[in-house]
Amino acid sequence: MSLAIGIVGLPNVGKSTLFNALTEKSVPAENYPFCTIDPSVGIVAVPDDRIERLDAFSHSKKKIPAAIEFVDIAGLVKGAAEGQGLGNQFLSHIRETDAIAEVVRIFEDDNIIHVSGAIDPVDDIGVINLELVLADMQSVTKRLSSIERDAKRGDKAALAEKAVLSKILPILEGGHLASTASLDEKEREALKGMHLLSMKPILYVLNKRSGGKNLDELNDQRFKDLVAFIKENGSEYVVVDAKIESELKDFHGEEREMFRSELGASKDDGVNELIKKSYSLLGLMTYFTTGEDETRAWTIKKNSTAPEAGMAIHTDFKEKFIRAEVIHCEKLLEAGSYASAREKGLVRTEGKEYIVADGDVIEFKI
Repeated sequence: MSLAIGIVGLPNVGKSTLFNALTEKSVPAENYPFCTIDPSVGIVAVPDDRIERLDAFSHSKKKIPAAIEFVDIAGLVKGAAEGQGLGNQFLSHIRETDAIAEVVRIFEDDNIIHVSGAIDPVDDIGVINLELVLADMQSVTKRLSSIERDAKRGDKAALAEKAVLSKILPILEGGHLASTASLDEKEREALKGMHLLSMKPILYVLNKRSGGKNLDELNDQRFKDLVAFIKENGSEYVVVDAKIESELKDFHGEEREMFRSELGASKDDGVNELIKKSYSLLGLMTYFTTGEDETRAWTIKKNSTAPEAGMAIHTDFKEKFIRAEVIHCEKLLEAGSYASAREKGLVRTEGKEYIVADGDVIEFKI
């Protein structure tokens, strides 16, 4: 399953540094058929200690973690929706992603010029989000005009689409993201084909710098305002130190930790948390297959049925599904072996209606 997070932000906020930090955690391309040679796309492993433990449990010859795509998108400037800078290219690249990681600078450094001349995270978010809104306004207005004739002659699909677009337009005109609209499932479905930028889920990535003047550490009012803004909008955030990862990329083991300490950084630079939260933001979860040949994490949408989950392995698994033998990974590891788990009645047989749980170990029967 190929789902991508677009990394966006103003110039000089640490966007490319973050992308480089993420690609330090990339996975072998040959395991992922959706992999691209585009250097601005990184296939990144999702940190998960369960696959490590299952790999050791099965003494597998091969281990393949879950992965997601991160796309490094050109820096945005004010006026992008009107074609300023790389505006059109920037917006089209966001349109191709499934969610947005919006990088916001929360450190002051006189040697790194901020595009606005001052550090104001809430204002930075306002600039980016407004460009998304303005681009969507253009798309919605254009679409309303093109379906007007079909709507006038009573076409049901056109009428339904017109209704939801007419509901979205005033929200955009008010400067708000389309995602803030109160929509039911049918309305959301009607909007899918529009690929509206401001409908995409956003994870705010607050980039700090070790040893720098970081707004969170200074308990600065600007940081308090930023957190309040994010919470009010029902979004999530993660604090990262992207520079640390690039500083330490050539060091390993104890030497890496020694230099990390000398640089005044914490043990966790926030990048792993960013990957995990991005995975969740996309509505994804993981199930496993494990054996001597391979232990593998499979990525599926939350609330997938067993046949739908099987499609991650092969499309035949949905059409030819008979049943699935299921045990949660923690119960399997506690049992010590499959034989012991079966003896204790921990391995269940599930049918087509079974909703796969995160962490299930599954053997499909077709």
